[in-house]
Amino acid sequence: MAWHQVARADELEHEEAFPVTVGKTLIALTRVGDQIYGTSNVCTHQFALMTDGFVEDGCIECPLHQAKFDLATGERKEGPECEDLETYPVKVEDGLVYVECKE
Repeated sequence: MAWHQVARADELEHEEAFPVTVGKTLIALTRVGDQIYGTSNVCTHQFALMTDGFVEDGCIECPLHQAKFDLATGERKEGPECEDLETYPVKVEDGLVYVECKE
């Protein structure tokens, strides 16, 4: 696992998901207050980009099936039965956002 610079912190709007790619890994970065979360950008139920969905109450919602996933843990909170979203550690240093993943 390695840290990859993926964005500037000032690019991320509150409660909006921002798509980034590390190698072949599609990641959704989401800012809630001062915290930035990294989750898979692909719904586990059927292919849909999570960044096309809504963010509210600490969850990101799939735009196709309205499955809601916890941003901190990736746990499915409601919607169709499916796997939890993968999550990625995120850190901010000197205004730059880094995600830890394999690619």
